[in-house]
Amino acid sequence: MPRRDAEPVRVVIVDDEALVRSGFELILNVDDGIDVVGTSDDTGAVDIVERTRPDIVLLDIRMVHRDGMTILRDLMARSPHLGVVMLTTFDADEHIAEALEAGARGFLLKDTDPELLPELVKTAARGGLVLSGAVGDKVVDRLRRGSPTHPEIDTLTGREREVLALVGTGLSNAEISSALGLTAATVKDHVSAILRKLNVDNRVQAALVAARVGLGRA
Repeated sequence: MPRRDAEPVRVVIVDDEALVRSGFELILNVDDGIDVVGTSDDTGAVDIVERTRPDIVLLDIRMVHRDGMTILRDLMARSPHLGVVMLTTFDADEHIAEALEAGARGFLLKDTDPELLPELVKTAARGGLVLSGAVGDKVVDRLRRGSPTHPEIDTLTGREREVLALVGTGLSNAEISSALGLTAATVKDHVSAILRKLNVDNRVQAALVAARVGLGRA
């Protein structure tokens, strides 16, 4: 069931370090628009997600008993529309592109500015792609080198390309509406057309296409 914008974003934090879990929980629970409904180490990750039904899971990619990639695939198999954002200590983590292709909505460095963290979580909950600055630069570079063309991009109109570029930066429909001076309904129609023409299922996949063809980031 889609989350209503007026409802707090329900978040589960999965990390094998208790200090990391408690730190993220403390930061996020200060925001009235976010409710951390559970935390767990790697061994209880799938169970707590199934029990609490969160909107977003913050999932460490490197853990002791089960690695984050394995857990991500398990979660996506059970709930393909679940929002999972990977946590990493390394901005050069080799699993970043792999995780995005597997369904993750983004990557955050564990030392992300605490003031930025709540809004990044909300962006992911709206279906946007979130990437910490250094992570984003490396992901985009890898995607461009690995798959430089996407022929369906040529089917987009000029306005649709503008919208796609902003989707690629993680903006919501409301933010795109404000940036381009369009109504929310018009932006929604453009996004629907973009997903259809690119043959992708969601905004994150569209954002990855934008990254491959050089839209959305310098």
